[in-house]
Amino acid sequence: MENSPDLLPDDAAALRAELIAARAKGAQIEAELAVAKAKASEDLAVIARQKLRIEKLERQLHGPKAERRARLIDQMEFQLAELEMAATEDELAAEMAAAATVNVAGFTRSQPVKKPFPDHLPRERVVVPGPVSCQCCGGDRLRKLGEDITETLEVIPRQWKVIQTVREKYTCRDCEKISQAPAPFHAIPRGWAGPNLLAMILFDKFGQHLPLNRQVERFEREGISLSLSTVADSIGACGAVLDPIIKRIETHTFAAERLHGDDTTVPVLAAGKTDIARSWVYVPDYAHPMIMRSSPEQDPITIGFPDHFEQANCA
Repeated sequence: MENSPDLLPDDAAALRAELIAARAKGAQIEAELAVAKAKASEDLAVIARQKLRIEKLERQLHGPKAERRARLIDQMEFQLAELEMAATEDELAAEMAAAATVNVAGFTRSQPVKKPFPDHLPRERVVVPGPVSCQCCGGDRLRKLGEDITETLEVIPRQWKVIQTVREKYTCRDCEKISQAPAPFHAIPRGWAGPNLLAMILFDKFGQHLPLNRQVERFEREGISLSLSTVADSIGACGAVLDPIIKRIETHTFAAERLHGDDTTVPVLAAGKTDIARSWVYVPDYAHPMIMRSSPEQDPITIGFPDHFEQANCA
């Protein structure tokens, strides 16, 4: 057989080369699977988006027939938001997996065109000082060539504003090279929203159980027009960014010698009915209580309780 131990090389260099090749092949397979999963998630989101559009058009054509139809549209918007989040999370996972290989191309979703931020929002200019010397040759004979402005939508309680991060560009009189400060850091790729706004959306969805379509409607009443897909994409990206922290907490929780557990049923809205999900609460014997929640469609997620929460209350 090809994998027989007798056919394996004897020297360490050849074994190391085969191991490197096997790892590269495994990384390529994982990247291909991640890209395929991202494409499948995108297809599900597109189908749900088209179904919602058809339902809304039929409602406009025939008029509101019953309150049940309005509730159905709300439920479809809720499901679309969940699919958009999952698609964005899978897209980022596919990009990270493809970046580790050379033979697999990443997957990029078709993003809706983002509208410019309203002119009535106040602008706060945060100027990043330009370099004092040429980043290429070290010369100090610089003159300002222009500037790049990155607009990030941020939220202050009861007030909206757009933060303009200005990066001045300078050109060197000696070598004619252009120097500029690096682009600002964003919590999520292509970050159009600031960290405070992202934290508010996350808390309202998972802490206050406020669906994204309700949040978008509230933003509209406050003068901010954001599409449901744009907000759902940001939540999916946040899930990908926070995943390492979740895994660390889960590892810390299950490393305990003893675990106290509790099983609680939770009603979950589904298409035309209510499903029963389960909530598992785990308390390690040496740390603060942790909770792991699971729904019928998602893998378990582990989060931590505040320090003042007594273990006896959730054991």
